[in-house]
Amino acid sequence: MNKQSFLSIFAASVLIASCGKNDKSAQAGAAPQVKEYKTLTLQPESATLYSDYPASIQGQQNIEIRPRVEGYIDKIFVDEGAVVKAGQPLFKISAPEYEQQVRTATASIKSAQAEVSAAKLAVNKVRPLVEKGIISKYDLESAQYTYESAMATLAQANAALVNAKTNLGYTTVTSPVNGVVGSIPFRLGSLVSSNTAEPLTTVSSIGNVYAYFAINEKKLLNFTEGTTPGKTLAQKIQNMPSVSLVLSDGTPYPEKGRVETVNGLINTETGSVTFRARFANPRSIIRSGSSTTVRIPNEVKDGLIIPQSATYELQDKIFAVTVGKDGKTKSNNITILENSAGNYYVVTSGLKAGDQIVLEGVATLKDGTEIKSQNQNADQVYADLK
Repeated sequence: MNKQSFLSIFAASVLIASCGKNDKSAQAGAAPQVKEYKTLTLQPESATLYSDYPASIQGQQNIEIRPRVEGYIDKIFVDEGAVVKAGQPLFKISAPEYEQQVRTATASIKSAQAEVSAAKLAVNKVRPLVEKGIISKYDLESAQYTYESAMATLAQANAALVNAKTNLGYTTVTSPVNGVVGSIPFRLGSLVSSNTAEPLTTVSSIGNVYAYFAINEKKLLNFTEGTTPGKTLAQKIQNMPSVSLVLSDGTPYPEKGRVETVNGLINTETGSVTFRARFANPRSIIRSGSSTTVRIPNEVKDGLIIPQSATYELQDKIFAVTVGKDGKTKSNNITILENSAGNYYVVTSGLKAGDQIVLEGVATLKDGTEIKSQNQNADQVYADLK
């Protein structure tokens, strides 16, 4: 073998050895890496969870203000949204005929009083003559009847004056309660009467306000059969904890409220029933017609509570991912309390104490995926529940 052939064989051997080494490195690099996920070992927890329900606000009294007499609006004493007191003037209606009726009634009283005086004088004049036998008793009785008739006429005149003054009083429309003035569709000069379809305005009494919210039939059954003390629905409502209100800007309302009533009928179109909660409104922060959220607390004692972010939904079912002792994942179909809301679920089946669940990225994990667990401290996971 010459020197050139030897060198060629040696170079080929080195090349083959190098390729084999590269193949082994490529195979080693292609091996899947085990990813690390945050996990939590489940233990019974006690906490207060909250269920939120959209609500609409109505004043304790929403009173339509309507005229009792016909006439033109002469003055408007308040503006829309004004806070008024009971008895405060709202509108002045120009109705000159009622002023004329007062003047006429007053004049009739004076005329009737004159007739009474004349009739009384006649009685006093006839009586001594009858006593002396100068004239018959018939003349005295006639005079007395005339006097009684004059007294009746005076009474009628007084009643007519009272009625005229009452009608005149109706020309000044006042607020029947303390409250807030609603929209005013009429302007100065508008002709109004008791038959006008639209009210002059509304006054909402908002010292207390009602929040109306709806709960579906399933949640109502859960509430009826739940742990709230009481045998009847009325007793359960009475024993419900105080509820809170979240305003439209997301800020909590400072006053607590109470659920007072439940509508006796389920709405067949929505499958829900309406609840009513009452809230004090001493500073008139809440106005009738506002959109808010009623927040109902739910006390959970020694329950399995998991973050909602540790679950995913598939075909209307909720799943959580557990990690076995072999480090491999498994999806578990779970059931939860119907009234669970917020950031957590209360699990009623599908998981048990001691199970290790994955806290994040669960929707992308397939069953049997090997992961590296980074177990989290429960106090940190449930920090906002403590």
